[in-house]
Amino acid sequence: MQNILQHFRKDEQPFIERVIEWKKEVEDRYAPKLTVFLDPREQHIVQSIIGTHDEINVYSEGAFQEAERKRLYIAPSYFEPTIKDFEIIILKLTFPSKFVELRHPDVLGALLSLGIDRKHFGDIRIDKEIIQFACTKEIALYVKTNLTKIGRVNVRIDELENMEELILPQDEWIEKVLTVSSMRLDAILSNSFNISRQKSQNLIRGGKVKVNFALCEETSYELQEGDTISCRGFGRFKITRIEGRTKKDKIRLTIGLFERK
Repeated sequence: MQNILQHFRKDEQPFIERVIEWKKEVEDRYAPKLTVFLDPREQHIVQSIIGTHDEINVYSEGAFQEAERKRLYIAPSYFEPTIKDFEIIILKLTFPSKFVELRHPDVLGALLSLGIDRKHFGDIRIDKEIIQFACTKEIALYVKTNLTKIGRVNVRIDELENMEELILPQDEWIEKVLTVSSMRLDAILSNSFNISRQKSQNLIRGGKVKVNFALCEETSYELQEGDTISCRGFGRFKITRIEGRTKKDKIRLTIGLFERK
């Protein structure tokens, strides 16, 4: 256990312990395990701990093309899941779009106000007046029954039957190679957005920065491969690969900068 934990951050240890429990459960019962929706960093951790295991395979599905949030299926080598095994439901939301515009935070806020944990929801896709979101099968009926308004806007929710109608990605990731002195949040933030180190520190301390969708106000927070960082007013990026070190002992890494199409 200690050998595994040393490769990850302290704040990730509770999740890592859960992953190890999932692995043991699959080994002991020789039966598959379906997770809730995981963010990209959590997916990376699961793949790091279980992905190379000979007797266990990890499969992922988020329903949408290029989905960020996915459910993982941890299964013995004899078992290969179908799309139905992931138990993902796509709900479509209609509203009087002539009079109002709904954004991602509006939709997510309304869903969470139902008292349902974020882990039960996958990606939310918006294309003009069309809104779709992924959720676990177990809470789909509850959402359809109870979500009747977003703010003051009346909404109607139906299950999407035709998967060919799924909203395609509205954005793309632009690859960029960085050379940094350390994996500190302030260092990588300043390099990614071409701003001063001081400005990046002010943004972090001012509550403008999130790491893996959670607020982070620690300038020296150590980032790792698979992390997704967002900064209000600047955008979002993810650390896709840590390539190694240069001759001058700098860290070379590749990030994906989020860009709206």
